[in-house]
Amino acid sequence: MRRKIHLVLASWLAAVALPASASAAGAGPLPAIALAKAEARSGAADKAAAVAPQRMVKSLTLLQMGDIHGHLVPRAHLRSDGNGEKRGGLARMYTRIAGIRATHPNTLLFNTGDTIQGSAEALYTKGQALVDVLDHFRIDGYAPGNWDYVYGLERFVELFGNGRWGGVAANVYYDEAVHPEKAGQTLLPPYRIKYVNGIKVGILGLSSERAINALGPWVTKGIKFADDGAELPGYIDLLRNKEKVDVLVLLSEFGLAKNVQFGEKYAGIDVILSSDMHEETPEPVVTRNGTLVVEAGQDGTRLGQIDLKLQGGKIIDRQFTFHTIDSTVEPTPQIRARIKSVRMAFLDGPFFRPHRNPFNGTVLKTPIDTVVGTADIGLHRSNFSNEDMPAAVEGTSSDFLADAFRDQAGADIGQIRGFRYGTHVAPGPIKLEDLYHYIPIGPQIAKISINGQTVKNMLEGSANGSFNPDIFAWTGGWLNGYSGLKFDLDVYAAAGQRVQNIRVFNRQSGQYEPLNPEGSYTFAGYWYAQNPTDVGGVRTSGPVLPVKGAKGEVLDGTAVVVNYLKTHTANPEPHRVRLLSPLPAPVYGNPEIQPLQGVPTAH
Repeated sequence: MRRKIHLVLASWLAAVALPASASAAGAGPLPAIALAKAEARSGAADKAAAVAPQRMVKSLTLLQMGDIHGHLVPRAHLRSDGNGEKRGGLARMYTRIAGIRATHPNTLLFNTGDTIQGSAEALYTKGQALVDVLDHFRIDGYAPGNWDYVYGLERFVELFGNGRWGGVAANVYYDEAVHPEKAGQTLLPPYRIKYVNGIKVGILGLSSERAINALGPWVTKGIKFADDGAELPGYIDLLRNKEKVDVLVLLSEFGLAKNVQFGEKYAGIDVILSSDMHEETPEPVVTRNGTLVVEAGQDGTRLGQIDLKLQGGKIIDRQFTFHTIDSTVEPTPQIRARIKSVRMAFLDGPFFRPHRNPFNGTVLKTPIDTVVGTADIGLHRSNFSNEDMPAAVEGTSSDFLADAFRDQAGADIGQIRGFRYGTHVAPGPIKLEDLYHYIPIGPQIAKISINGQTVKNMLEGSANGSFNPDIFAWTGGWLNGYSGLKFDLDVYAAAGQRVQNIRVFNRQSGQYEPLNPEGSYTFAGYWYAQNPTDVGGVRTSGPVLPVKGAKGEVLDGTAVVVNYLKTHTANPEPHRVRLLSPLPAPVYGNPEIQPLQGVPTAH
């Protein structure tokens, strides 16, 4: 590109150089006709120099990784679209990225959030283990996910306030109630500009639209999240009409459902790279404004590639490739060595060392590659919406964990929040690190007493937050997982009427019995000492009984599950939720996990 422009300018200089040098040598002024010819040649060359770049076709490649959730190494893939082999692994992903860069030199790599949470290595280093590996990837732009704030404001700014990975977030502010001197100030720049191959690329960011409900407001104290995308019109106008970018890319952790709506509502965005919902788009969604919207699954198992061609500052062609990071991709030795280095202190061997949990103060004294139990069936929560036990409703992994909480707490009902993250565990040995992929945020497990009406309200709230036809009313995640409960779910019913025929397991009779709205039940779920009146999202004014160790010591949630596995295998009863009607069919041409337009109230 630059060489071609240079050659045009050289030709123009050659055309006028001789007359100019002759005049300087004292040959006298040029004759009028010669001057006219020189000016004509000069004007034609100048016009050619201006027109050539406009006719030239320029290429730009955008790569997307997102929702890594602490996964450094491959994990099993048990959903119907795989064969059970292991997928993911950052060393494999880097190989694919490097290969694309080698054949597509004008490439930008983007990370769309939820990166530094989701594993033991992430938890006990407060994200540093992931940062130490991904710093080698040369990431060009990054939109943080809600879980990237899980270690608090100070840690977030320490990691990303220095421009690491080109972080952008137009909707996350310092909370003026805590930091009045920074009122209206965003934690990260709202946008950045990149020049690639003569193309001016605007990179706009939307981070998470919500705090981290599972822990409570204490964990993101000092941070304020805006949740409706109201910042978009102003920044789109600025980037298009003042900055005059050729390509506008939105990195957004608002989730595929909302990001498609942004693409429909706001003209001027060329590409939206979406994260949060863990949806996959083998075929990109194209909105009525022409915006291309894609999302790349979870755990580093997928990589998105968009190849653009531009002419005269306009996109004239778009191609999308959806890469699977599987065993056909060889790991890059240097990245594999870096991963080995950061994991060394967590694995069995001479370099293992204890680690302190930043949330509950417990100390990790067991290598995470230790086998702690057995799975009789595959454990995961990832099925598509048209499959048996769709992930938005239920999964074997959440059923198993809820069973462990209920058993170890001696409760009537066990619950785990409806997280979209997690991992897949094949039938066979369960390692401690598998449990940390499920429980990576340092909770304790506690028991409280609640009445039957509270149970009903809790179930309805979870269903409404997952299937509301107003996607901006979603609470982030899927239906909570339960043990000791069975119920029917009519996703098409009105709010407050979706959950029906609720039955509770009676430990004395060994039978499921109808829920008594006025009855008293014990309930076990996540608990944090920093948020002492909340258990599993249920507020209480009564006694809270955390599950303790044999000597009265504090137990991390993973240790509670390890204790359960000492006397049980992971073989949870499925189909605790009976769907009265199938979930809505996919609407954008790809299989869906959570219905991307919510569920309409049909009756």
